[in-house]
Amino acid sequence: MDERMENAPAKAQGRAPLPGGAFDDAAAGAGPTVMMAMSGGVDSSVAALLLSEAGYGVTGATMKLFGADVVAPDCDSSCCSADDVEDARAVCRRLGVPHYTFNFGELFGEAVIDRFCGAYLGGTTPNPCIDCNRFLKFDALQRRRRELGLGFVATGHYARRAWDARTGRWRLLRARDEAKDQSYVLYHLTQDALAHMLFPLGELTKPEVRELARAHGFATAEKPESQDICFVPDGDYAAFIGRRCGCNAAFEPGEIVNRAGTVLGEHKGLIHYTVGQRKGIGVAAPEPLYVFAKDAAANRLVVGTAAEVQVREVTVRDVNLIAVERIEAPRAVTAKTHYRQRPVAATVEQTGDDELRVVFDEPQRAAAPGQAAVLYDGDVVVGGGTIC
Repeated sequence: MDERMENAPAKAQGRAPLPGGAFDDAAAGAGPTVMMAMSGGVDSSVAALLLSEAGYGVTGATMKLFGADVVAPDCDSSCCSADDVEDARAVCRRLGVPHYTFNFGELFGEAVIDRFCGAYLGGTTPNPCIDCNRFLKFDALQRRRRELGLGFVATGHYARRAWDARTGRWRLLRARDEAKDQSYVLYHLTQDALAHMLFPLGELTKPEVRELARAHGFATAEKPESQDICFVPDGDYAAFIGRRCGCNAAFEPGEIVNRAGTVLGEHKGLIHYTVGQRKGIGVAAPEPLYVFAKDAAANRLVVGTAAEVQVREVTVRDVNLIAVERIEAPRAVTAKTHYRQRPVAATVEQTGDDELRVVFDEPQRAAAPGQAAVLYDGDVVVGGGTIC
């Protein structure tokens, strides 16, 4: 029997295995009904297929997050279009399950877009995908699930969950496909959310998912990956923020200085730079320079060489712990401070009710304030928070 089934609450056992060898370890007492969050892409299409074939009562749900008035007039977004909604609806028709479209545009604007703009204008680097998951897919959809009397919300994320009988807590784990693992953007999940979540793709690879879509004739089988920042599909986030919020001090030119305070040149506005950036700084130097910090108060861009921008520790707030309720003593972990990073060895210590100190075994390139630091114990997500 699958290890997670052995560890699941008693009433969870006996659930049908999902295709691909993954078992659902559903929460005790919940019914086999699920709201499947469907973006119109291949991942959520196949996740709906797997749940349907495993005997779950599936209801497809597509979130309408923004319209053409949000993106640039001459820019096509790969997300939230009428075609995406129709692709999701077509998969549901093929599976013989109902489909709903929920208009969450106002909430998305407040919880994701405005937070994104405010962070950049304040000199930090946000991760809007984390906010979207947190406030839309795992908060708003869970509320709608409860209103409809369904047991779970499922998504097409590449991640896994498991019940830990020793601690009496749900665990979030990396996906089997390391290249597609999305546990980093899910570190905020609470115990209640995990108890009502399903991740059908956790044991599959992306090629296996596309093959399943082809085998079932889904039009989404060859659909390309969606943009990381869906509402800025052309990547020009400074122009987007300027259109939405108007220009302010973050767009004003200022001094580029090294860590000793020596003026090296002039930047074109802090809004155009990110901590860790190397290309496009615009200063000639004997060796490559990197952005070390953005001093919004002084409108200064602080840069340094690769050796000069190394740090040994970060402070993390807005903390969410999953594997444990609290970190009682310094604990060895691996840590990621941005999505594509390979986890590095570190020690974490809880220094307050909502604060962690993460000390790296080896110096790391400076992490961007506003990004997430996520901590792992093997495949298990210990927790994470926002680098401050």
